[in-house]
Amino acid sequence: MDIAALLPPSTNDAYRGSRLAVWFLVLASVLTIVPGLIHYALPDGGAGVIAGIDLGTAGPTIIAVFAWYGALQIPFGLLLLVVALRYRSLVPLCLLLLILQQGLGAAAGWLWKGAHGDHHPPEHYASVVFVGLGLVFLALSLRPRSGPTA
Repeated sequence: MDIAALLPPSTNDAYRGSRLAVWFLVLASVLTIVPGLIHYALPDGGAGVIAGIDLGTAGPTIIAVFAWYGALQIPFGLLLLVVALRYRSLVPLCLLLLILQQGLGAAAGWLWKGAHGDHHPPEHYASVVFVGLGLVFLALSLRPRSGPTA
């Protein structure tokens, strides 16, 4: 299989935003892939050992949902990494989608579905932080940088 056939020509030279936003997207991709691998590969998907969720009688279902979510995170994180490295003109769109994803997760965890108890797994806190940082880097990605564009 020719990998080049999967990837159209790079759009990096069309990107005018901040390089910091690109590196933030690289970090976000890693912070998407690694939890995806954890959710997919750990015996409990990280639900018990990391998130502190009582698996009880619903344990098999919770573990299956964590594995399913990990199966979504891994390819999405890889796509974010490809965008950051090869298709930088899509960085603002990816940051916006990440802000939406994390914002919806934070709303569910703090205000809606997860708000019924006192326990909040690490992701609930990380989602709130990411939304704030994501908005900063989205603004940087949309603002043309000054000086040489190389």
